[in-house]
Amino acid sequence: MIRRLLILILVLAALSGVAEAKIVCSTTVLASIVEDLTGEKCEVVASPSVCPAHYDIKPSDVEKVSEADVIVCHGFEPWVDELVNASGKDIKVVKVSGPWNTPQALRDKYVKIAEVLEEEGYKVNLKKCLDSINETEAYLKKFAEENEFVGTPVVCMQWQKGFVEFLGFNVLATYPPPEMVSAKKYEEIVEKGKGAKLVIDNLQSGTEFGEKLAEEIGAKEVAISNFPLEGNVTTMMIENAEKLAEALKSEAEETPSKTKSSPGFEVAMTICIIVIAVALKRRT
Repeated sequence: MIRRLLILILVLAALSGVAEAKIVCSTTVLASIVEDLTGEKCEVVASPSVCPAHYDIKPSDVEKVSEADVIVCHGFEPWVDELVNASGKDIKVVKVSGPWNTPQALRDKYVKIAEVLEEEGYKVNLKKCLDSINETEAYLKKFAEENEFVGTPVVCMQWQKGFVEFLGFNVLATYPPPEMVSAKKYEEIVEKGKGAKLVIDNLQSGTEFGEKLAEEIGAKEVAISNFPLEGNVTTMMIENAEKLAEALKSEAEETPSKTKSSPGFEVAMTICIIVIAVALKRRT
């Protein structure tokens, strides 16, 4: 009897040693990766519609973190330490830095987070996730060729540069968050961006600056996301590519009408007509 009890105690101790830690993620990028790898729903703090660096934490966020054993973040969120301190718990903070909006960068993220999850007692399906990214990469390359992205001149927000270049666009100029653009910097961007077909905004950074810039250089503005609003990062990449294709098509359709309705063109044509009429009158 005593021997059985000892065995039971050892088994329970062993099971408790591999118990899964409760994980909270700072953004939908990280949460979607954790969910893909584990198949389990993950709590997320920051709304995907705003830049996490500027996110304002709420009391409900403190509650989420207070129930966590681990919080996974990018490292640029200034409020993570504040949340941990407010929780009153000794929570493990894991920072997974670096970009994620190209297939290669995303693969690196999955590998790093898979290691963290395994350390915390989770079983992960890394191969399935990497296969899905590979399929998305192949699809996007084909999509880029079909929609004539390759070589098309654009201007983009700097945080979208990696993804935009992966699709084959020719990035003439990039711009930082709007609040960091001086008058001199704006002039430089306008000069470099002449001839661009699109101005590609980062949705979470706002669109007013991109709209103004697009009007200045005669391009089409389009905003794409850096954080999944729904689904995961691969579905976000596909949605972003589709938005770029729609914007490029729209820009091509608008260009002839812009040329036709140009005030300068109309004035030139009027002058030509007058000159011809005067010449004909003199001959008669």
